[in-house]
Amino acid sequence: MLSSEIDQGHSISFQHTFNSPKTELISIEDASRLIHSGDNVYVSGNAASPKSFLTTLAKRKNELEDVSVYHLLLMGKDPFDEDTNHKNLRHVSFFVGAAAPKAIQSHKADYIPVFLSEIPSLFFKEIIPLDVAYIMVSPPNEDGFVSLGVECAASKAAIEKGKVVIAQVNQKMPFTYGESLVPISKIHYIVEHNESLCELEKPEIGEIEQKIAQIISPLIEDGSTLQLGIGGIPNAIMSALDGKNDLGVHTEMFSDGLMEMIQKGVITNKRKTVHPGLSIATFILGSKELYEFVNHNKEIKLLPTDDTNNPFLISQNDKMVSINSAIEIDLSGQVCSDSIGTQIYSGFGGQLDFVRGASASKGGKAIIALPSMTKNGKYSRIVPTLKQGAGVVTTRADIHYVATEYGIVSLKGKTLRQRAELLIAIAHPNVRHELEEWFQKSNQSYQSKEKM
Repeated sequence: MLSSEIDQGHSISFQHTFNSPKTELISIEDASRLIHSGDNVYVSGNAASPKSFLTTLAKRKNELEDVSVYHLLLMGKDPFDEDTNHKNLRHVSFFVGAAAPKAIQSHKADYIPVFLSEIPSLFFKEIIPLDVAYIMVSPPNEDGFVSLGVECAASKAAIEKGKVVIAQVNQKMPFTYGESLVPISKIHYIVEHNESLCELEKPEIGEIEQKIAQIISPLIEDGSTLQLGIGGIPNAIMSALDGKNDLGVHTEMFSDGLMEMIQKGVITNKRKTVHPGLSIATFILGSKELYEFVNHNKEIKLLPTDDTNNPFLISQNDKMVSINSAIEIDLSGQVCSDSIGTQIYSGFGGQLDFVRGASASKGGKAIIALPSMTKNGKYSRIVPTLKQGAGVVTTRADIHYVATEYGIVSLKGKTLRQRAELLIAIAHPNVRHELEEWFQKSNQSYQSKEKM
């Protein structure tokens, strides 16, 4: 049954069709009125960010107090702009996207450091009790199920634990499979409102990204299962894998690059140990073409983050390769990926989930890939020590491979001295001497203290 066939003015017809007398059809304005002062509200994120609902809710800013809106990556313009009283309406982000850093840095919004794999448990264990869950879904199928479409993530947990569940039925939302199916009986209110899904432009791939991709490509064997994130380096790597055979996908984000690899026949999922024949992800983010590709595509399965990002499940895939980026890495192998000093720019996401899962996989490889310098060329991203206040996302005990445009090294099982030597070797040539000097002085100071 298509959304266009639903009688928009009559909730009784909708209820009768799906035998769900508890489900009521309401307007988006009425949905915003279901939010009360003091409520904890979960909204779907990424490409499913409900821009219209959040904009409508923001109009009630003077009527509400102490409302927290929880979400993963929020895309699009922040409707809780500078005119909103942030003590009344406040974002709480599990992963910081482009719309959120300024608000978080100015303390107008909040960030919760958390592994992606653990977000559902915050709801299930009621560490964060949820009053309202607002999710964007596809039109229902003939069996009375809607689909979470482009984002499964923590939405299933929010539906289970939310006291009030509101679903926005959007004709533009693709119908995806796996754990993204939700029976109408789980939903208290339906809002029929169509809006374009957020899209992600393909990042530019420069010479540095291409060099890194060429360095990493030989490590990816035929039959490997991949996890790749967002950005120029992952896209460059996907472009460099032509000629590989029977690659698989077990990842967080399903992207245009992965779609193109399937279309080329590079990804077949045939040799995956877990979920053979299926691409596994928790959200889909990219172009309209991508959203059309995943619509009713039974070879793509969406799972909640406590499944996709479960290190034990990840490790069951032989030759699991995870590729993630970083803001900076120190000479001991500590990786910062969420902040520049104390300023939050991103989040934990699933980096450590996949680093641990891939490292434990038979033939697995966990790779941190980053340019040797910042974009403006002013600062090295391989540093003596992390900036004061910087957060460690991947610990020095977890680090495996590190790649820059100058090479790739394995730090697993290496001493602090060996790590420093290896990392200096793949740093930018202009900073190697400075890094060597720092390490020698630091080491001499340490030895002097030892003798005392």
